[in-house]
Amino acid sequence: MSELTTVPKAIAGPSSYLDDRIGAGNFLKRNLRKVFPDHWSFLLGEIALYSFVILLLTGTFLTLWYKPSMLEVPYDGPYAPLKGVMMSEAYASSLEISFEVRGGLLMRQMHHWAALLFVAGMVVHMLRVFFTGAYRKPRELNWIIGVLLLTLALAEGLTGYSLPDDLLSGAGLRITEGVAISLPLVGTYITFFLFGGEFPGHDVMSRFYALHILLIPGILLALISAHMVLMWVQKHTQMPGKGRNDKNVVGAPFYPAFMAKAGAYFLFTFAVVAGLATFTQINPIWIFGPYTPADVSAGSQPDWYMGFLEGSLRLMPAWEINMFGTAHAGTLPLSVIIPALVPMGIIMTGLALYPFLEQWVTGDRREHHVVDRPRNNPHRTSIGMAAITFYGVLWLLGANDELSAFFQINLNWTTYAGRVLVFAGPAIAYMITYRICLGLQRSDAAVISHGVESGVIKRLPHGEFIEVHTAPADDIEAHVRGKKAVPMLPVEEDRSGIPPKGMRGPIGKLRARMSKAYGGEKIPLEEAHGDGHGHEEHAAVGSGSGSGSDDDGRSLTH
Repeated sequence: MSELTTVPKAIAGPSSYLDDRIGAGNFLKRNLRKVFPDHWSFLLGEIALYSFVILLLTGTFLTLWYKPSMLEVPYDGPYAPLKGVMMSEAYASSLEISFEVRGGLLMRQMHHWAALLFVAGMVVHMLRVFFTGAYRKPRELNWIIGVLLLTLALAEGLTGYSLPDDLLSGAGLRITEGVAISLPLVGTYITFFLFGGEFPGHDVMSRFYALHILLIPGILLALISAHMVLMWVQKHTQMPGKGRNDKNVVGAPFYPAFMAKAGAYFLFTFAVVAGLATFTQINPIWIFGPYTPADVSAGSQPDWYMGFLEGSLRLMPAWEINMFGTAHAGTLPLSVIIPALVPMGIIMTGLALYPFLEQWVTGDRREHHVVDRPRNNPHRTSIGMAAITFYGVLWLLGANDELSAFFQINLNWTTYAGRVLVFAGPAIAYMITYRICLGLQRSDAAVISHGVESGVIKRLPHGEFIEVHTAPADDIEAHVRGKKAVPMLPVEEDRSGIPPKGMRGPIGKLRARMSKAYGGEKIPLEEAHGDGHGHEEHAAVGSGSGSGSDDDGRSLTH
């Protein structure tokens, strides 16, 4: 107990110094010893945080030489193949950074790799939070902030990707303009504000530059700060295990354990980004050349996080609606509007609403500080895998031309297959995931009922060979027994046959059916294989797979 109550000198000294001057001693003493749960998956979110720090550092370096101008100039730099070619100052300055500024190419590539890692870290962190149910009360607000952060990160990546004004990014910018202008009512206004007139215009780079280095990063910084403050107040959720519950926190203090771990992990992330930038080339803009509206490079693909929008555009049939039967009265290009809005709307809106929809279905309004294992909430896990499959099919078919060329498959057939898989794939993923979750729950029940395999083979008096099972270790058993039944609404009718309040009417009946399907205990931990004669007997010795074993398990006690 003395270790927990005694304040280390490294904390007491600075705390006393600041307390004498600004009265912050008690604040520092309390917060530097704040205990946080400890689990490797909590570091996934830190990858995104540290990547953002690297983006700020490298981006500041790049702003010193980049010129956000569409003014055309002849190139007179050291790259011989482009000598005398007319290009925008934005592209010329990007080439200058790559070939003439000391360390410029390294900074450019670190910036690009960090951007990819930033979005990837956010996605993986969000998946961890979703599959474990860490978004539940009291963390719904932090979940919404996370969804906003991911949406803004996509917009930040799009604006940054367009700034070099090379042929590849210019083609992507042309697609962006086509999507924006196709939106009903607001499309022409959005296009005017972004491009300042007809595409590509003379203001697009300066406006994208302002968005990329000022507006969006400012909002990101504010939201990240709010996200971290809420995390600090609420702390991480903790994994189920020995001695852990919703009333305590089992872990290590912020100082020195968490601080040392975080510092080392930042250096590791920085080293990985620097290593990728040093040894792995990315976005060689000098090969693509300057953007001209008449040219499109073969096999052009966006960065991975925008690939699903590319895929949705390629899969969508060429549908459109001519208002009042004539194109002159107005046209709704569904082949652009639906791919641009529906996939993003399904994913982002679904993420934002899911905590509240789950609360409505289950009626669970308790605070949760211990997370679920994904297998223990099979419907949530299956929904998550269905969404990943939906995203993955769109992402994969964003390269349908490359797939067609590489595998020698007709391009139309890859498109037709994608149109089927975008609907069938999520349904198949849901069913497979649900069955896997139930199988893993049965495996957990077997561990509790029969114990774990010991590797010791025993021969019974009547000649049967079995493997001796032993009781699981305390931490493993506590981890498995941390399972809780998924909450569900009380749907039973009273003696007069009247359903509970809120379960009446069409919506109430639908809610009751959804709650019954989503909630409840699917595979109880006490459920053993066979007909379950004797928990202690099964935990001590398990039957082998030989044909001589008795079905009722009586041979296990011989």
